[in-house]
Amino acid sequence: MTIKVLVADDHAAVRAGIVLILDGAADLEVVGEAADGEQAVAMARELRPDVVVMDIRMPRLDGISATRELAGVADVLILTTFDIDEYVFGALRAGAAGFLLKNTDADGLVDAVRLVARGDGLISPGVTRKLINAFAAQPARQPSTRDLSVLTAREQEVLACIARGLSNAEIAGELDMAEATTKTHVSRVLGKLGLKSRVQAAIFYSESG
Repeated sequence: MTIKVLVADDHAAVRAGIVLILDGAADLEVVGEAADGEQAVAMARELRPDVVVMDIRMPRLDGISATRELAGVADVLILTTFDIDEYVFGALRAGAAGFLLKNTDADGLVDAVRLVARGDGLISPGVTRKLINAFAAQPARQPSTRDLSVLTAREQEVLACIARGLSNAEIAGELDMAEATTKTHVSRVLGKLGLKSRVQAAIFYSESG
């Protein structure tokens, strides 16, 4: 199955490079290019890509705000020059499925798009632990009303695996169930907790102790 991708970056040369890399993969198709956040949201709603590769700093509407508006429309993979800062935290709170740094090589970018399209979360390996620790230390804007008790015992096991960064295939192997069943459990966990992404689920699990 071909994975449809929308690329949003305000720098034309950078955007062209990303498009060249993604279109070079047999199973990926770039269906659109956006030069700012407003255009990214409009094009995503029209073209319904599987994944939006999104820059953070863009004119008219930044990547964080655009990601928030795309909840339920497409999965967002942030591709940024920034490491750990308020922009990345904001993107995760907005529901980004993950993020990579722009120094990621071509194969890493292609693999990341594939992972996100499969429903797996992804964070650039070099900053994963620092990011989660720093993000969890940030005070929540509103007290959480979520309660792990709304999850079944199996769903709590799945959440714990998500928090460890396991993919759907790895969770299926560890908990001895079909990968399709794993995807169903992941969707139910996110739905019951009112979360937008696996990354948010991992942070919530960490914050809940």
